[in-house]
Formats: sequence, structure tokens, C-alpha cells
Amino acid sequence: MVCGFPDIPLDILKSVAVYKGVEQSSPLVTWFWDTLEAFQPVERSLFLRFVWGRTRLPRNIADFRGRDFVIQVLDKYQPPDEFLPESYTCFFLLKMPRYSSKQILEEKLRYAINFCKSIDTDDYARITRGDGEDSDLDLGSQ
Repeated sequence: MVCGFPDIPLDILKSVAVYKGVEQSSPLVTWFWDTLEAFQPVERSLFLRFVWGRTRLPRNIADFRGRDFVIQVLDKYQPPDEFLPESYTCFFLLKMPRYSSKQILEEKLRYAINFCKSIDTDDYARITRGDGEDSDLDLGSQ
């Protein structure tokens, strides 16, 4: 039996998020959450796989067992718009450049979640399509 929400409730993810190198109220953080809000459920699962190596969130905050989702913004990426975000799945950590626009953040994040899959080389974390079939989805063709 697989536990967790098949769709990703962002309110739970936001409640365990901590921010390093950026204020929660900054435009970059707002763009990030707006981008995740606009993602389809399968894209949210791909995002979770990218940052945590899982495709579902626990059912409630207590099940996180003190684990925070860390969003870290670093200024080492120069020029920032030419770099992809990085993730550290063992630490539930997303490192992002200080992107200049929401459009660039969305483009880079979508690319990363669709094409940066080295953590999942054994296909352990699979996505279930709406027809019930398991698949390693390529969202570029949608």
C-alpha cells in the first residue's frame, strides 16, 4: 500500500518550508510558489521526486517527523538565469539561483524536474498516469 496524497497539497509543503538566503516574502519565493500552483498534479509529483526522491507527500505535518523542505537561494550562480536549480534529496533541499523573472524560474524548474533524473536510475519512484499505468513521463510532448 502506498501512503500519502496522490496530488500534492501545497499548503502542507509550504507549512514545512524554510528559507535560506532569501526572505519568504521575496518576489523569487512568490514566483516559486506560483509556479508550483500552476503545475499539473503529475508535474508536482515530478518536482517532489526531484527534491525528495519521492512522488507523494506524507498525509499530515506530523508525518514529516521534523523534516523541513529547505529552499536555499545562492548568489554564486552568475549569471543566474543560465543555471538550473539543484536538489539534494537526502536533505529535502532545493538550491536556486536568484532568477530575474518568474518565466525563467518556471522554465528552469520545468526542465530540471523533467530531465534531471539521476536520483531515480532504478525507476523506484514511478508516476502513475490517469489510466492506471505506471510510467516515467516525458512532459515535453504535452
